[in-house]
Amino acid sequence: MTSSPIDIQENEIFERSPELLAALLKDHTLSTAEHQVNIFWATNNYADLGAGYRYNDPITIAAITGKNGGIIRPRAVKSREMQQQRSREMAEVFTPSWICNKQNNLVDNAWFGRENVFNTEVDNPDGSHSWIPTDGKILFPESRTWRDYVRENRLEITCGEAPYLVSRYDTVTGEPIPIERRIGLLDRKLRIVGENTETSGEWLKAAQTAYMSIYGYEWQGDNLVLAREALLYTFIDYYKAKFGSEPQLKSLQYIAYIISWNIWQMDGLKGVVPDSCGERRIIERTIFGDEEHISVCQGCRNDDIRAHNGTYALIKDWNAPKGKEKIRFIDLIK
Repeated sequence: MTSSPIDIQENEIFERSPELLAALLKDHTLSTAEHQVNIFWATNNYADLGAGYRYNDPITIAAITGKNGGIIRPRAVKSREMQQQRSREMAEVFTPSWICNKQNNLVDNAWFGRENVFNTEVDNPDGSHSWIPTDGKILFPESRTWRDYVRENRLEITCGEAPYLVSRYDTVTGEPIPIERRIGLLDRKLRIVGENTETSGEWLKAAQTAYMSIYGYEWQGDNLVLAREALLYTFIDYYKAKFGSEPQLKSLQYIAYIISWNIWQMDGLKGVVPDSCGERRIIERTIFGDEEHISVCQGCRNDDIRAHNGTYALIKDWNAPKGKEKIRFIDLIK
């Protein structure tokens, strides 16, 4: 199966495996062992479609497959009117790939202690920008190894479609980016994995480590779906480039599981599930009868990220002992 980098189809993922698509829709913060809760739309852009597409509705498989396939589309192919509306309402403005590359290069310049590790930036006379990928195998400083690089944690805040993590296409122009020219933080890790492994087993283990080290959060559910899909298909792209065939379904399912934990839905200013703060009504029984007390969110009132009464987003520490790996994101903030 093939798909355009700019327009992955949920129907195609569903055909691979309904469980695979279900994994990409899961919200681990709200789900329990007995019941899966999906991420929700968190935007009114689809409300005209009726029940199942309103702001607070969960994104279900039925809502985005079959005759509803293609409802979720990347920003670059959304209508100009919807782009402008999302910019006004949610300050949604995506970054061109050349700027993502420039900023990602700054991260690697610091880590490697030298410039032009993965590519050389080009500022053209006409005002356009590009880059030239570095030839050959990436070399590492004496004190660091390729495994160290793969394990380094990276986070894209308010990630949208995750252009800083993966770059299958330019999120502004919609232009596909060939695998050898990709510049995302995860793309770089997977390039390193490909250059330093031989067998499929070695590659898969190192790639899983790379995915466990990449994080991102986003408010709007449709963007989150696109980001998760882009990370999944990036895995397929690099595996095919290395071995000439597609990975097995069980490998895709485990990567989807990692993605569903590491790319999550959150209000980045509060650290909670979007819109989960609010008034709380408490009924207290007294000798004079029931009394109702109404409390407001102290975190919202006092701008205190640790005092919200909403549901704090959970992420997974993949290196923690079993049973202790689920942590609140805000507990990582000093």
